[in-house]
Amino acid sequence: MKKQRNSKQKQMILDAVRARCDHPTADQIYLDVRGKDDKISRGTVYRNLGVLAEGGEITNVKLNAADRYDLRAGRHYHIICTECGRVVDAPIKYKEGYDEEIEAETGFQINRHRLIFEGLCPECIEKNKK
Repeated sequence: MKKQRNSKQKQMILDAVRARCDHPTADQIYLDVRGKDDKISRGTVYRNLGVLAEGGEITNVKLNAADRYDLRAGRHYHIICTECGRVVDAPIKYKEGYDEEIEAETGFQINRHRLIFEGLCPECIEKNKK
């Protein structure tokens, strides 16, 4: 019986990530799910986010301030606004060649790389003009 409940909770958490396009934090997902099931714990949400990311169903975007979660599971890059913290997908293709180049130069076996661009989003640029 417990296995079914966990499966139901995991699906609810996955649905909450997929319902957002703003790379939410674990706390934001917790609040979304908590609105639908007031019995779910923060630990359950955090644990299941980890399971979903490890399973490749979502992406865990590791940032200094707080991890974010992305419904887009394929390899891709991100841009973060250094003023408001907004995170968006970068509109360039993942460069597999970087992994091979670093392997050849270092002897490391590279599984993937992560690239985060930092700068100001259009809204913050506009706000700073005023």
